[in-house]
This record gives sequence, C-alpha cells and structure tokens, in this order.
Amino acid sequence: MANYIDGFVLPIPRDRVGEYQRVAEAVADIWIEHGALDYFEYIGDDLTLEGTRSFIELAAAAEHETVVFGWVAFASREARDLANERVAADPRMAGLIEPLVDPSTPIFDSGRMAYGGFRPLVQSSAGDAAT
Repeated sequence: MANYIDGFVLPIPRDRVGEYQRVAEAVADIWIEHGALDYFEYIGDDLTLEGTRSFIELAAAAEHETVVFGWVAFASREARDLANERVAADPRMAGLIEPLVDPSTPIFDSGRMAYGGFRPLVQSSAGDAAT
C-alpha cells in the first residue's frame, strides 16, 4: 500500500469530459514515469448524501458541470516531492496543461480545484480480510 497520496477535487463542464479524460490519461502516464505508484481519477456519479456537504458544493460546480475526484499514490512524501518536481519540469506537461486552463475556453478553473497531500490514517483492503 502506498504511504502518501496527493488528492484533488475539481469541477469540469460535462460536455468536455472526453477532452479532459484524454489529457488526464496522458498526465497519468507522465506521473507514473516520474515515480508515482498509482494514478486515479473518477468522474462524479452519485454526489449528494442528505445531511452532508456535497462534492458539488465543495467544488462550486455549476449546473452544467460535474466533479472529478482523484489521487496519486507514492511510496513516501519524499518520493511525492521528487516526482512532482520532475513532472513540473517535464516539457510535455506544458502542452497538456495549456488547453485545460486556456482563458478563452478553459476546461477547469484551478482556483476551484481543491488539492492536498495526505499521509496514511487507515488502510484496509479486501485482501486484508480474514477468511
């Protein structure tokens, strides 16, 4: 199991999910190449639960938007820091990120993206269950 993750939530227009997905797939490959163990992004499907704050509200998603929830797993915080440094310096990233944040037709507003690094608190999986 990974010992450190970067997690993120962001709103994107529903009609641009395919375009976003193509960019995210390329970005995932770059992160893995530079040291990430796993890269996951999921698109919102069931985003509300009565009595809780929804991801829609958290991301300030408009009616025409949905929410992406993702995380990147690393062996350690140090491995994360090194991978993020390498990813930021990778020239392929500029060509991928520019269309996402192009002011004339942005896919998402980074100002509404929530992001953070997280260390383990509880880790469990189906493989851990006693039979």
